[in-house]
Amino acid sequence: MLAAHAQGEPHAFAELLRRHRDHLWQTALRASYTPEDAADSLQDALLSAHRGAGGFRGDSEVRSWLHRIVVNACLDRIRRNKLRRTVPLSDESVLEPLYPRDDFARLDATLVVDAALFTLPAEQRTALVAVELEGYSIAEAAVLLGVPAGTIKSRCARGRRRLEEHLKSMNT
Repeated sequence: MLAAHAQGEPHAFAELLRRHRDHLWQTALRASYTPEDAADSLQDALLSAHRGAGGFRGDSEVRSWLHRIVVNACLDRIRRNKLRRTVPLSDESVLEPLYPRDDFARLDATLVVDAALFTLPAEQRTALVAVELEGYSIAEAAVLLGVPAGTIKSRCARGRRRLEEHLKSMNT
């Protein structure tokens, strides 16, 4: 099929890809960090194989030749991603946090705070959750919990202190 493609057969390369596509895709997935990089690398490799079909010497099987092209394309993409320079944002742009958080870090922080909240007495925990997490005002939380506003303030203040102490003790 590769020789037929090199000689100009219009559908030979498509047939070659049909025969080897699953193997080539799995190879790209294994050699790449992300499925997106695998797809891009495979596309680059197939373009390279299409263009270089006339240079195939026949020293190996076509499948091995295609495999090597895919692996090389994946390695090239990995190298390119490592060398990609970042461009600093202009002074007018919004500053990004020093340590951007990902979804797992956010989930981890949520789990830590939830566990810490359950170390508080129920009255302090419900007051803090109502005010800090649910966004109720002191007055709304007081009505919601059926206590005076001053009680909500004091429960929140005591709860914050206890949370701070608990979280500090976890870091030591």
